[in-house]
Amino acid sequence: MMESIASMAMDMSAANFATNYSISVTKKMMDTQELAAQELLNMLPDQAAMVPKGDFIDVYA
Repeated sequence: MMESIASMAMDMSAANFATNYSISVTKKMMDTQELAAQELLNMLPDQAAMVPKGDFIDVYA
């Protein structure tokens, strides 16, 4: 009886460690992806610089 309780406690501890490890890796991956997306957005040209003011007039309005 005592061996099964100790075995169950060790299994729960191992499962808890595995869960925490998985969550930490996932958070790190999400942080890395967020930084990559920010860098990609910084590489895009400004929309205001691409469209000169006054060049496009809506004549169908």
